Amino acid sequence: MVAYAEIMARESGQAAPEPTKLITPMLQRFMATDRAFVRLRKSRP
Repeated sequence: MVAYAEIMARESGQAAPEPTKLITPMLQRFMATDRAFVRLRKSRP
C-alpha cells in the first residue's frame, strides 16, 4: 500500500496519502468493476 501511495503521488504531483486512506476507494473501485459481483448484486432483492 505504501508503494502504491508513493506511485500515485508521483503521478498526480500531490503528497502521498496515508495508505489506510486508499483501502476504501480501492475496494469501491474493485467492487464497481468486478462483473461477477455487479451481476450478483443486481440479481438480489
